[in-house]
Amino acid sequence: MASADTAGLGPAEMLGELERRARASAGRPVVLVDGGSGSGKTTVGAALAAALGATLVRLDDMYPGWDGLQQASSAVAAVVLARHRVPRWDWTSNRPKDVLTVDPRRPLVVEGSGSLSAANRAMATFGIWIDLAEDERKRRALQRDGEAYALHWERWAAQERAFFARERPDLLADVRVDGRLLLE
Repeated sequence: MASADTAGLGPAEMLGELERRARASAGRPVVLVDGGSGSGKTTVGAALAAALGATLVRLDDMYPGWDGLQQASSAVAAVVLARHRVPRWDWTSNRPKDVLTVDPRRPLVVEGSGSLSAANRAMATFGIWIDLAEDERKRRALQRDGEAYALHWERWAAQERAFFARERPDLLADVRVDGRLLLE
């Protein structure tokens, strides 16, 4: 379902509208981009960060393993937005990697499943929800990440469903984007 703000727009026009709305949200926009795995969050987040000259934080770098969606979501408000630090996870060794510092003067875009919670939204200036059916998201995600992700799809999708039911990021968003409109 496309928001009335983006209905009928092509991908480039839609991203332009998201940039315009993010800039209008504050002098220093803090944008959260959420949606299920494979919905297009990374595409939107990267494009928007480039357009805004923003620091891009990817929750994929913060999840502490395959069961870490809630932990990374909680860290957005408590650590990234409040203290301007990004704890990163080393997926290869399955342990904490390092902590990066975020410049609090630059715009910020945080993208990932779990980014748009009530606590995070209270500290952000603009929220985007990318809506796409689970079967299409799964197809895209497995095409992108292959069999390594296929083993974990259901485990991760269950965490996303629980988070979405509890936090309702689709209702916290300023704009909903139809993920079918995004180029892969």
